[in-house]
Amino acid sequence: MPTPENLDGLTSAELKALLLELFGRVRDLERQVAARDAEIARLKGLQGRPDIRPSGMEPGDKAPADPVPGPRRGGGGKTARRTIHEDRVIKATVPAGSRFKGYQSFVVQDLVLRAHVLRLRRERWLTPEGQSITAPLPVGMVGHFGPELRRFVLAQYHQGQVTVARLVTQLRAIGIDISQRQVMRLLIAGQDGFLSESRDVLRAGLETARWISVDDTGARHAGANGGCTQIGNQHFAWFGTSTNKSRLNFLDLLRAGHADYVINDVALAYLRERGLAAPLIASLADDAVRHFADTAAWTAHLDRLGIHRLEGSLGPARIATEGALWGSIAAHGFLREAVILSDDAGQFDVGRHALCWVHAERLVYRLDTFTDDQHAAQQHLRALIWWFYADLKAYRAEPSAQRRSELRARFDRIFRRRTGFVMLDRLLRRLHERKADLLRVLDRPEIPLHTNGSENDIRCQVTKRKISGGTHSSAGRDCRDAFLSLAKTCAKLGVSFWDYLGHRLGVAGTTSVPALPDLVRLRVIA
Repeated sequence: MPTPENLDGLTSAELKALLLELFGRVRDLERQVAARDAEIARLKGLQGRPDIRPSGMEPGDKAPADPVPGPRRGGGGKTARRTIHEDRVIKATVPAGSRFKGYQSFVVQDLVLRAHVLRLRRERWLTPEGQSITAPLPVGMVGHFGPELRRFVLAQYHQGQVTVARLVTQLRAIGIDISQRQVMRLLIAGQDGFLSESRDVLRAGLETARWISVDDTGARHAGANGGCTQIGNQHFAWFGTSTNKSRLNFLDLLRAGHADYVINDVALAYLRERGLAAPLIASLADDAVRHFADTAAWTAHLDRLGIHRLEGSLGPARIATEGALWGSIAAHGFLREAVILSDDAGQFDVGRHALCWVHAERLVYRLDTFTDDQHAAQQHLRALIWWFYADLKAYRAEPSAQRRSELRARFDRIFRRRTGFVMLDRLLRRLHERKADLLRVLDRPEIPLHTNGSENDIRCQVTKRKISGGTHSSAGRDCRDAFLSLAKTCAKLGVSFWDYLGHRLGVAGTTSVPALPDLVRLRVIA
């Protein structure tokens, strides 16, 4: 082929022939590149652009809503709903002879943060009888700090996760003369109304719930390690911090503030299920007294029956106390038909129990493999489990008796198989033993398949622990748990926590917010 230096000597016919040859070579190269790309895609197992699906966990697997047809409106609809607090006219510089054509509105949202010191001149009177009368403080005025400041402090600390030190710095920068000790008083003192409403939220949730999911995390209080337990569902969330994570502690929390112990049919059934000796059950059942007002009365009853002195692998006194707590829960109308969904922690295995499928699969995922065959067996089983999980999700949407029996049989085929990988086979036997809890959804399709909701709820407690550490006083612990419970419950009910605090603290002009326990009950009825 001629070089570029020799092209000047070529005739028109020779140049045309050269161009045709070059065009042919380009087409050949294009075909080769296309064939090479197709071969690379085949080796990688790709068919065009990869279709990356969501993780499969709710709500990520829901299809996005179809866009509303028509031209894009921008923020006009939202602007029309906003309350205008001030109108300000902006003058324009125009040449002489211009004609005024009205105004073009432009809405700006802003925030006003400034100190507002109010002096209340309270009238004082002396009655003819010599009694001194002073005008009372307005509603919401407690101490020397107003309700708006108290709302800001509570919202920043509990919802905004701001530390006390930084909160003091913020307030002082705004112009508030306040100390760290005074901020602590605003966070802890005089919060009985909020504590009671948080407790009543738990009671309303336990009275109406078809299911609850539970979880716990570490927590420090008074310089000692303990645990914080979460209880909730799609309508409410509640947190309780205690010294341990035992089943006794969990049952005590499920009493929702009640202190009594009850021996009834539900309690006796619990004792039989837990294997308490028949003579001990008979002594509890035959006694004339079955209701005990508090721990001291119950302990004295166990001493009188001689149960406290008994020793055994099951701990007769502990089992009896668990049964009496479970009886109290039933006596107060809590968890009538509700399913308790957990991550397989032993303390949560009470009543109608269901297991989280994500935690069950995680046991397989975390199993160490040392050979290619073991790894292949592990991955094959994980694929079978997630396939089965997807079909359980489809069953929840459209349950049927035939599909229920098919899924039960398929569960046996998956978890009774033997792979030759000893550790994996042991794990499969263990999971098969929990068949009733893993397949609870077949009889109760309204319950979730996982505890993601609980893990999302309890994350605020974990964040608070990382930012602020532990609590020192019982009042501080109770307030932290109560306000985080109320904030989470407000979010689930679609209520602004800012408006909720304003209404409860008596801030003027705040939107009225009904009692949260009533809203929880209404959600269930609706």
